Amino acid sequence: MTEGAPTQPLGFHATTVAVDNAAAMIVGPSGSGKSSLALQLIGLGAKLISDDYSRVEVGEAGPFVLAPDRLQGVIEARGVGLINVPWKASARLQLVVDMAQDEVERHPGSRRLTNIGGYDIDLVLRVDAPYFACALYHLLKSGRYDATS
Repeated sequence: MTEGAPTQPLGFHATTVAVDNAAAMIVGPSGSGKSSLALQLIGLGAKLISDDYSRVEVGEAGPFVLAPDRLQGVIEARGVGLINVPWKASARLQLVVDMAQDEVERHPGSRRLTNIGGYDIDLVLRVDAPYFACALYHLLKSGRYDATS
């Protein structure tokens, strides 16, 4: 990675929320539950960065997701409409949640992506369980258990 100014922002069809300064970008096709999961996370205390389209700026400090220029703090709740929620201007991308793939392993461990600005990002696949949002919230807040430490 070259030193200096951040690169041009990368665009993703994704909804992003943050817990403190750790962001989770939720990806998947339309209707896969991106906004629904984000609303559950916001209900637990997360803050919205962007709904439906996320801009990632990569610089020396890593990848950061940026709030949109318009409709900051606005998310679509299907069947309810556009609603205002707590929001944050940016946060460091820590996690990608893929709503298009179901997790089949009981203890999957960490999966790494390397295609977001050259930085490794943890990947979590969709879990069809009522605790999924809570687990993601605490993964962002406190990290993954490491048996080696």
